[in-house]
Amino acid sequence: MTDLDIGEVARRTGLPVSTLRYYEEKGLIAATGRHGLRRQFDPAVLERLALITLGRTAGFSLDEMARVLPSAGHPHIDRRMLTAKAEELDETISRLTALRDGLHHAAACPASTHLECPTFQSFLRSAASGTLEPPPRTPPHRPGRRVA
Repeated sequence: MTDLDIGEVARRTGLPVSTLRYYEEKGLIAATGRHGLRRQFDPAVLERLALITLGRTAGFSLDEMARVLPSAGHPHIDRRMLTAKAEELDETISRLTALRDGLHHAAACPASTHLECPTFQSFLRSAASGTLEPPPRTPPHRPGRRVA
């Protein structure tokens, strides 16, 4: 397969040419040469860029990706680094799930104000303490009814 020019790499990956130049400057990808003024890349750069995109989507920095993707040879993917990132994502998902559940409760709560709702108050306290937890799965507080 013949080399791809930078415009073709950009088209196939959806990445702007400026990003490809930046990745080259950072040492994440390397051009094989030039055809006129246009950089040329080995087709294998597409897989490398897919790995970079996946890593960036997972939250890895470009410096972390540079350690995973040596300039030559196969990627060295550190399984401990993947495990740590997966655990970090689990914490983020848990926090976002709690936030989503609290917002759903607040949107559906019939209390005249959210500050009168014990469930919302509990959610607010957990947010203030930095340990955001989802509100208990109880029906929304209705004014005039006792809440257990």
